[in-house]
Amino acid sequence: MTKYQVRKIVNFINLSASILVTLFGLVMLAWILSVLFGKGFQYINWAVFTQMTPPPGANGGLLNAIVGTLGLTVLAVLIGTPIGVMAGTYLAEFGMKGTFSNVVRFINDVLLSAPSIVVGVFVYTLVVEPSGHFSGWAGAIALSILVIPVVVRTTEDMLKLVPTPMREAAAALGAPRYKVTISIVYKAALSGMITGVLLATARIMGETAPLLFTALNNQFWSVDMNQPMANMPVVIYQYALSPYEDWQNLAWAAALLITISVLLMNILARYTLKSPTSR
Repeated sequence: MTKYQVRKIVNFINLSASILVTLFGLVMLAWILSVLFGKGFQYINWAVFTQMTPPPGANGGLLNAIVGTLGLTVLAVLIGTPIGVMAGTYLAEFGMKGTFSNVVRFINDVLLSAPSIVVGVFVYTLVVEPSGHFSGWAGAIALSILVIPVVVRTTEDMLKLVPTPMREAAAALGAPRYKVTISIVYKAALSGMITGVLLATARIMGETAPLLFTALNNQFWSVDMNQPMANMPVVIYQYALSPYEDWQNLAWAAALLITISVLLMNILARYTLKSPTSR
């Protein structure tokens, strides 16, 4: 057997294995989505969006949990995005390959792969325990810690894609470094940076573990960030484990709503990533 024939056999085996693994993943995803839509869609109704989470045996919805989830997510993105953008800008534009930059990248990579429950315990120790109670602020801080590494990585990568001659042309006109970064580099990398923020948002919308240690849950309507705040991930966790059928039905509806939200967020992120010329 010649070397060429051996390479063809190896290529055929690798290609076949890749296709089989891809099909396996797609089948699992389709299976999960079919079960989720089959179980959850029948419980989506007007009451889900207009009524509070109910006590056992009563009718209700997810209004306070939906509002709480939106509030925690928006606040976490507002806290984490500026920090992530500034850190990513430093790594791409100013720090480059310095020792400090390498340390920051290493820490960011560790944070990117850190289990979310560890982040929840960290914020519990830092915020919840000293204050003596769970709160929306603690939940937003925990989620913002998960936002930061995603934004840092995407910001650095997108800024590095901006051609150097653009910076040199702006500098040749006498523009200072900070103005070149804000007016030229940011504009060129804006769609990619927005994509990073959307991906980070999609990630934290379904996080349960950090909220169990920080925001916990609230059975009633509350927008007070100093108090425990209702949110859909924890509602799903608690209601799905309960022995009450009404609560289990609401858990299916909440799981479907979060899945649709994350799916739409990812579609929007991919659409945003496309350059105007590629649309």
